[in-house]
Amino acid sequence: MVRLIVSILLGAAVTFLLFVFMAFLISGGEGRNEPPPPPTTIDIVSTPPESDEATRRRTPPPPPEPPEQPPESPQSEPDASDDAVSFNLDIGGVDLGGADTGLGDPSAGLGRDGDAQPIVRVEPRYPPAAARDGIEGWVRLRFTIDETGGVTDIEVMEAQPRRVFDQEARRALARWRYAPKIVDGRPQRQEGLTVQLDFTMDGS
Repeated sequence: MVRLIVSILLGAAVTFLLFVFMAFLISGGEGRNEPPPPPTTIDIVSTPPESDEATRRRTPPPPPEPPEQPPESPQSEPDASDDAVSFNLDIGGVDLGGADTGLGDPSAGLGRDGDAQPIVRVEPRYPPAAARDGIEGWVRLRFTIDETGGVTDIEVMEAQPRRVFDQEARRALARWRYAPKIVDGRPQRQEGLTVQLDFTMDGS
């Protein structure tokens, strides 16, 4: 009986001591009253320390020597034979020899001062369709020479056959150029001039 009572007392004492020890551990022990350690300070350096390489002055390299001038080669004279281009325009099939320009014979007109003189005559192109079909004909045109010597106001008066050679005749006449008629030192406009362009297969 005595042994049972002693065991109960010892168990109670041991249990009490365990509770006290656990409470001591939970509370942090003796170090709970000590102040917390100071926070760690981190220094951030914005500019790196200058080094000898950064402060060293850069010396520019010496400028390169200019290249030697090549010896001047003598300029060769242009060969006149290289610039001359010979060509032969075969526009046989359009007869301008008997064209009536309304100004009379051009060679005779050179003796009359102030009259309009032909400078450039462009022969019309023979229409391919008419050449293929063997069609011949002529176109009579009325035109005006303006103050600059150009041909304007081109009008087809008569054509045989109609509307076969009209376009090529008008196109060629528009490219003709004249020295305009001069009266009192001033160029004059001439209206109502006529010309006939013949389209033949043999070009005679």
